[in-house]
Amino acid sequence: MKTPPVSLSEFLKHKSYFKIKMHLIASNHFKILLNVNGVKGLFILDTGASTTFIDIKLEERFKLRSEPSIVKASGAGPDKIDTLLSKNNTIKIGGWMKSHFPIALIDLSYVNNAFDSIATAPVDGIIGADILKKGCAVIDYEKKYLYLKQSYQKIPPKRDL
Repeated sequence: MKTPPVSLSEFLKHKSYFKIKMHLIASNHFKILLNVNGVKGLFILDTGASTTFIDIKLEERFKLRSEPSIVKASGAGPDKIDTLLSKNNTIKIGGWMKSHFPIALIDLSYVNNAFDSIATAPVDGIIGADILKKGCAVIDYEKKYLYLKQSYQKIPPKRDL
């Protein structure tokens, strides 16, 4: 007798993945609730962004300590964008968490102005490929879920001297 197929959700749950709801917005992006340093914010998921970004105007709100960065961000536009870098942040998305995570800060006015023009609420930041890679992301576009795998660091056993 054949066993019935297991759903993607059940399969990934047994592989230590966390299930995170995504919300489709008018721009055809997915919006996700993200917690940075204990502060909740709304972020869009951008699989084409290499890095996770927070709007530079929200540096204090998200308890970020930044430093100048020589890296220039680029997007769909022709100009390079100045960035700041904040290290050692704690990120939590649903049940998935990562400590000591670097986040770039950029001016997201152009993104939020575009959202305003289509009557969509502004976002605090962008979830990029750095989080997706760290979490071995699986995206279920049909059911609107992001799955991230929690990796656990193995602690070597103590040696008796």
